[in-house]
Amino acid sequence: MLFKGGIFKAWNKKQTVAIQKSFFDTLPTLPSTTKANADIAWFLYDLKFSKSKKIYCLELIETVYTEFEAALQRVTTPEPGDVSGFVDILQGKLDKHLDSSPPDAPSLSDIISK
Repeated sequence: MLFKGGIFKAWNKKQTVAIQKSFFDTLPTLPSTTKANADIAWFLYDLKFSKSKKIYCLELIETVYTEFEAALQRVTTPEPGDVSGFVDILQGKLDKHLDSSPPDAPSLSDIISK
């Protein structure tokens, strides 16, 4: 998206992205626009079981239209949470691996706060 999208944008061309809906749902929420104003059309597909054919078929679930720069900005700008929550998760994982008599060592919170 970054490299090819920049080229398409410079050429004033539109682009499409075909992607599994469940993967698209893991992306940050992209600001949508109208079809006429869009630089990118995201075609969201999923596998749906056809009872009559008794097979899974690829089905278009939704089309999302975005502008290139707005989508790029949203995808490349992280939304970091609070560092203490991250440290708590790491400390919990570390604690699981320590036996009943842990070594006399500082916690991750002690190390990071220095």
